[in-house]
Amino acid sequence: MTTAATGTLRRSADGGGETPPGGPALPPAGPPRRPRNRLLTLLIVVLLIAIPAGYVVISAFQSRDSGRDKERTASATSLTYAWPSKVQRRIYDVPVPYGATRVAHYEVNSWSQSRLYAEFRTDERQLDRFLGYLGSSAADLEAGRGAITKGQADTVGWKLDEPDRPFSGTVRERADDRPQVRVVVDDSFESRPRVYVVSTVRL
Repeated sequence: MTTAATGTLRRSADGGGETPPGGPALPPAGPPRRPRNRLLTLLIVVLLIAIPAGYVVISAFQSRDSGRDKERTASATSLTYAWPSKVQRRIYDVPVPYGATRVAHYEVNSWSQSRLYAEFRTDERQLDRFLGYLGSSAADLEAGRGAITKGQADTVGWKLDEPDRPFSGTVRERADDRPQVRVVVDDSFESRPRVYVVSTVRL
């Protein structure tokens, strides 16, 4: 058999490729192979972008909700019928007695002082324990509502100037930077006096 002219290609014996004159057979032509890890690489890139973006969105919603909660707290101007938190009771030295009912509170803060207003109903035994915690007793209660000033009462809408109600009160001034606690007791309710408290912490 006569070989082709110089520079031309000839088929290999098995037909799988072309052989240049005097050289080995070339691989058969076909589509280029894609790296197997390309899909994995793409997935990693997407996750690296998507996860931080998700955190940003979640943080934005949390910040918005936190801001709304703070706005609600700042806009509160009256008593909330709920127990003060344990932290508030500890800071202001207002240990609301166990079993107390109609518990309400309101906290106000300024640059020079913080103040907690609280009210509740309790029985006489628990009232004695409450006063004892403050370093006082029922014997220290003086007739009249003067322990809580009119301005303080007006802040939360307390009506402590009704002449037909048997108000009595005491003011506890204590050392060691402990809060000043003002207490007024209304004995109009049989065996369940209503107690009004204003505790002030100086900053």
